[in-house]
Amino acid sequence: MRTAQLTIDPAFSIGPADRRLFGSFVEHMGRCVYGGIYEPGHPSADSRGLRRDVLDLTRELGVSVVRYPGGNFVSGYRWEDGVGPVGNRPRRLDLAWKTIETNAFGLDEFMTWAAEAGVEPMMAVNLGTRGVQEALDLLEYANHPGGTELSDLRRKHGAEDPYGVRLWCLGNEMDGPWQVGHKTADEYGRVAAEAARAMKMIDPSISLIACGSSNRRMPTFASWEATVLEHTYEHVDYISAHTYYDPSDGDQASILASAVDMDNFITEVVATADHVAAKRRHKRKLKISFDEWNVWYESRLQADLDRRGWVEAPALIEDDFTAVDAVVVGDLLITLLRHADRVGVAAQAQLANVIAPIRTRNGGPAWRQSIFHPFALTARYARGTVLRTDPVSPRYDTKKYGDVPVLDTVAVHDEETGELTVFAVNRDSTDLPLEIDLRGLPAMSGLSFQSIVAGSDPSAMNTEAEPDRVTPRDLPTPTPDGGRCTVRLPAVSWSVLRFGPANA
Repeated sequence: MRTAQLTIDPAFSIGPADRRLFGSFVEHMGRCVYGGIYEPGHPSADSRGLRRDVLDLTRELGVSVVRYPGGNFVSGYRWEDGVGPVGNRPRRLDLAWKTIETNAFGLDEFMTWAAEAGVEPMMAVNLGTRGVQEALDLLEYANHPGGTELSDLRRKHGAEDPYGVRLWCLGNEMDGPWQVGHKTADEYGRVAAEAARAMKMIDPSISLIACGSSNRRMPTFASWEATVLEHTYEHVDYISAHTYYDPSDGDQASILASAVDMDNFITEVVATADHVAAKRRHKRKLKISFDEWNVWYESRLQADLDRRGWVEAPALIEDDFTAVDAVVVGDLLITLLRHADRVGVAAQAQLANVIAPIRTRNGGPAWRQSIFHPFALTARYARGTVLRTDPVSPRYDTKKYGDVPVLDTVAVHDEETGELTVFAVNRDSTDLPLEIDLRGLPAMSGLSFQSIVAGSDPSAMNTEAEPDRVTPRDLPTPTPDGGRCTVRLPAVSWSVLRFGPANA
């Protein structure tokens, strides 16, 4: 049987595991908001219409930051529509998703929800159909203490203290021809730089995210980043990246290797950003905000849009995720951690119903999808310093990505507790023995070994009727012997291995 080897040494560190890597995304799309996080009249809803069952699951998921209100939606959004008395708010056509937006849920409701969920808000401004002035108005409303028209309007609406939003996206996917207000790289770079300069005049403490490419397959990829950063490098703190992986073609070998593509995407964006930095003599290293990523059966979207007219909150891309999809999501999280030195923010899209870890039924229950579990366990255990791992692994062939390793890993060492966590993916259809060398941490003993396993039934998924069909299960605890231990990674699995000091 083929085996793999892994050596762990705390001397080979990458950087801290930033809590902002465990972000999510709430967009006015489908039932993410209406029927997802917000449903007045639901048995679990509070007096403000917030579903408490979804709030509980959001906390359990370990979400740290949530991006709002889009996404494609933001490029045609008037933020003023979503503040003030709900009865006075206008109904609008949302061109992004061909729906009617009631505006019953807006900025003030989102900030209330974010406080209840214990997450940091990450706001996007409309640089599609609007521009610099509207971005300034929104920032003044949200962050200025008082004494001006818009900050006093927020106080009138019930928020005496400023919201203090620290993270701001300068538009969304402006490279995409599908985007309302789509721009060339030069057009977008100029308006983003203008907005960034002006916004920091109001609040110098904020961090700003410029739009990168919508995905690595875009014909303008890399040249878009280079041009945009020529305009914005000195004014922004992050460049965004988005990617989704579609399992619809049934090519399991390739979908399990999706993290190879994400890894290359990050490396190439970093190289482009560093080229601009060198060219313009900037000493500061720009970071990436990977603020949209997930598995998505994307080929189903157009059919959803074509078969209906203008309606409120339709069920849109409510994908049911399999055990294999959970393994892929776990591997994408491994990749984000492995680039913790340059990826400072990440947001899985989306939180509820729309390609989401949390599913709900209007008037009914909420449940965890298969992809909920790798996210929750990674958010819980990836605390401390990310360590570089260079596993020795067998390889296999894929149609999309060529020859790739069977094993993917990353490790995180918590210096305060002494605990070590190894996250590992076995992409193969057979079990994989993994020999782990812990001589760099000689006092380690086995604590627990948990795994999400797809091998026996890769198509298994969680549903309202069977909400726990795919769930973490404990496997035998590995005990290091002389600084070494061997574990068996089940076929097609994502695993978390936990080690702690022997005297703990």
